[in-house]
Amino acid sequence: MPTAPLSATSLRPRGLAREMAFETTAELEDLEGPLGQARATEALRLAVSVGGEGYNAYVMGPPGAGKRTFVMRMLGRAALDAPTPSDWCYLNGFADPRRPRRVELPPGRGRELRADLDRLVAELRDALPSAFESRDYHARVQILEKERDEAREAPIDEIRRRAEERGIALLHGPIGFAFAPANKGEIIGPDAFQTLPEEVQERLRRDIGELQNQLAEVLRTMPDLERRHRERVKEVNDDVTVRAAGALLHELRRRYADVPAVLEHLDAVQVDLVERVHELFAALDGAAELPAALRKLLADTPVLRRYVANLLVEHAAHGGAPVVHEDLPSLSNLSGHVEHHVHMGTLVTDFTLVRAGALHRANGGYLVLDARKLLVQPFAWDALKRAIRAREIRIDPAERLLGVMGTSTLEPEPIPLHVKIVLLGDRVLYQLLSLLDPEFSQLFKVEVDFEDELPRTPELDRDFARLVATIGRRERLPPFDRGAVERVLQEATRRAGDSTRITADAGAIHDLVTEAAHAAAGEGRATVTARDVRAAIDAQERRAGRLRDRVDEEIRRGTLLVETAGARVGQVNGLSVMMTGRRAFGRPSRITARMRLGRGEVVDIEREVELGGPIHSKGVLILAGFLGGRYCSAAPLALAATLVFEQSYGGVEGDSASSAELYALLSAISGVPLRQSLAVTGSVDQIGNVQAVGGVTEKVEGFFEVCRARGLRGDEGVLVPASNVPHLVLRDEVLAAIQEGSFRVYPVATIDQGIELLSGLPAGAPDASGAFPHDSFNGRVAARLAELAAAARAFAAGGDRDGQGGRPR
Repeated sequence: MPTAPLSATSLRPRGLAREMAFETTAELEDLEGPLGQARATEALRLAVSVGGEGYNAYVMGPPGAGKRTFVMRMLGRAALDAPTPSDWCYLNGFADPRRPRRVELPPGRGRELRADLDRLVAELRDALPSAFESRDYHARVQILEKERDEAREAPIDEIRRRAEERGIALLHGPIGFAFAPANKGEIIGPDAFQTLPEEVQERLRRDIGELQNQLAEVLRTMPDLERRHRERVKEVNDDVTVRAAGALLHELRRRYADVPAVLEHLDAVQVDLVERVHELFAALDGAAELPAALRKLLADTPVLRRYVANLLVEHAAHGGAPVVHEDLPSLSNLSGHVEHHVHMGTLVTDFTLVRAGALHRANGGYLVLDARKLLVQPFAWDALKRAIRAREIRIDPAERLLGVMGTSTLEPEPIPLHVKIVLLGDRVLYQLLSLLDPEFSQLFKVEVDFEDELPRTPELDRDFARLVATIGRRERLPPFDRGAVERVLQEATRRAGDSTRITADAGAIHDLVTEAAHAAAGEGRATVTARDVRAAIDAQERRAGRLRDRVDEEIRRGTLLVETAGARVGQVNGLSVMMTGRRAFGRPSRITARMRLGRGEVVDIEREVELGGPIHSKGVLILAGFLGGRYCSAAPLALAATLVFEQSYGGVEGDSASSAELYALLSAISGVPLRQSLAVTGSVDQIGNVQAVGGVTEKVEGFFEVCRARGLRGDEGVLVPASNVPHLVLRDEVLAAIQEGSFRVYPVATIDQGIELLSGLPAGAPDASGAFPHDSFNGRVAARLAELAAAARAFAAGGDRDGQGGRPR
C-alpha cells in the first residue's frame, strides 16, 4: 500500500488555546523573567544565594536568548535586598609614597571624607600663612632673636671690656674682628707703636694674643648658639603650625573617630605639615620671609594633593549591592590602573591618579562579563582568576606582567574582594574552558544553561502572549490583536524547526514584534494584525534572500540543472540547506549514480576530491553495508558504483542525502527510472530505516519554490522521514498548495516506502528463503546483483585458468 501524503490540517501549527481570552495584548500583564527558562532561573538563583567559594556562574545559550537581560534583571532584584558595600579610598602613603594606603569607609562616607579633606586643604592655604603673619608669632620670634643677639653680644662685650682695661681696642670690620693698641680711645698707629718702650710693646703683643684666643673661643660657640636659636624658632614654628592645623584637624578627628585609618592619615598630615614648614624655614634667611614662602608653597596644587582623598568607589547609603556589566573587560578596565601625566618632560604619578576597575565598582555585589571578550584581552583572564583566588584586587600594570621595565609607577595596597561573577558565553567556549583550564570548574561551579527551544504548553503559550505584550509596552508599540500574536507564535515555532516547540531566541521575537508594529504604523492602524506580522516576515525574508533568489534564478534559466518532470534512471533530486547569516533556505540538487562490475566499492566522488565531509562519507559507506546485507547475503557484492552531487562546487557535509543517494544507486542497479517530480531528504541506516535530518522545512519549501516557478501540475512533492513530520512548520502558501492537492509531502519510514513512491513499483518483501518477487523493485535489484556476481565469478574463473595454463587457443 503506497504511503499517503500528509494533509494540510495535520501540518498546520495549532494556535492559541481558546481559554486564553483576550482581544489585544493591552489586556495582558507583563512577563517577569525569561520565557520558559525554569532550569536557568533555578541555577542562577543558586549562584546568587550561595556564598561559598567558587559559586560564580557561567551563563550559556544561543545568541539572542536574552541571557544578559535576564541576568541583569535577576541580579538587579537580588541587589536591592543585599547590604550596601563599603566605600573605598586611597590616601597618600607618607611613609612610602609608592604604596598608597587603602581606607574602607561605611557607604556614603567616602564622598564626605573627600569633601572634608578638600575643605581642609583650602582652609590650610589661608590659615597657615595667617598664623605666621600674626603679632603673637612675630613677638615670639623677636624675643628669641633678642635673646640670641644678647647671647651673642655679651661675651664679645666682655672681651671688649677686658681689652679696654689693657689699653687695647676691639675692632669689628667687614672681614671680622681685630685688636689694636689704643690710648684713651684712640688707635695707636704702627709708627707710634714703634716709639713705645720695648716692654710696653711686648705687653701689648702678649695681651692681644690672649684676647685673640679668648675671642676665638667665643666665636667657636657662635654656630651652636645659632643652631640653638633655629631649633627654638623651629619649636615656635612647629607650635604655630600645630595650633593652626590642629584647630582644623580636631573637628575631622571627631567626625572620623570610628575610622582608625582616617585618624592615622590626619596625624600624618599634621606631621607632614610641620616638616614642610621646617624645610621652608631651613632654606630661608629668616622667619620674616616664611609667610610669603608658605603662601607660595601652598598655592602649588601638587603639594596640597598629598593631603586629599582619592575616592575610588562610592555607594549611596542603603542603595543595595552594585550590579556592573563591563563591556570591554581589558586588564586595566577590570583591575584598575594608574594614570601618569607629563611634568618637565617626565611621566610622573601619585596616589590621586589611581583609577578603579570593574572589580572595584562591583565589589560587594555582582560583575557580569562576556566570556569571549574577556578571553581575547591580554592578561585579563589570568588577572580575574588571581583576584578570585586571592580575594583581593591588585593593580598590576601590563609591563610588570610581561617582565619588562616600564615607567616608575605605584603599588597601591590591594583591596579585599567580595564579588559574585557571572560570565556570559556559548556552550563551545564553556566546554573548551572546562577541558583546557583546570581552574575554571573550581572558580565557576554553577552552569546556567539556556534552552534553545521550548516545548509548547498552554502555560507557555500564555507567557508568550505576555512576552509580546511586554515588548510592546517597553518599546511603546501599539497593541497586538489575537491573530497577530498567533502569527508571531507561528513564526517562533517555525524558527524552532518543530511544530511542538518555539524558539528561545528572544531577540528574534523582539525584532519581529518591532517590525510588525512598524508595518502597522505604515498602514495607519492603531492595532497590529496578523497581516502586519506577515508583512514583517516577508520583509525579513526579502532582505536576506539575495542568494536564495540568485539560486532560484539560475535553476529557472537552466544553468543549474534540476528536473521536476519525467523519470530518470540513477538520478534523484536531493535537498540541501544553505545558510546566509542567521537565515537558511533549501535548494534541490541532482544526485546521480552509475555502476559497473567491480569489487563491491561505492565511491563517493565528493570525498575523492576532498569536498565531502566525514559525516557525508560515513553516509555513503553505509550504502554498501545496506546493499550487502539485503541483497548479497549468499554472494559477494560485485559492483563498482559512483555517487556525486551534480554541479556542486563547494563542500558537502552531513548524511541527510544518504537516502537519496541510495535511491539513485538502487535505480542505477535495477535500471528502473525514478520520478523527477519528487525530491528526497533523510538519512538511512544499514537496515533500511529512514532517519530524521535537520532543516526539513527549508528543504520542502525550497523544492516547492522551484516547482511553483515552473507551474504546479499536481504530481510534485517531497519525501521526508516520518520522524521529521513534527518538525515541519510550512509557510501558508505551501500549506495552501497541499490543501489543493497540487503539492504533496510524503512521510516515509523505510527505504521500501520511498522506492514505491519514486518508482511506482512494489518494493517487494523477501520470502522465507530470502528471495524477492521477480516483478518487484527489490527483485530487480537482487537479480541484477546476482548477474554481476555471476559475471565476477566467471571473470575470476577465467583469470585462474590463465594463471594455470595460459589463455586457451
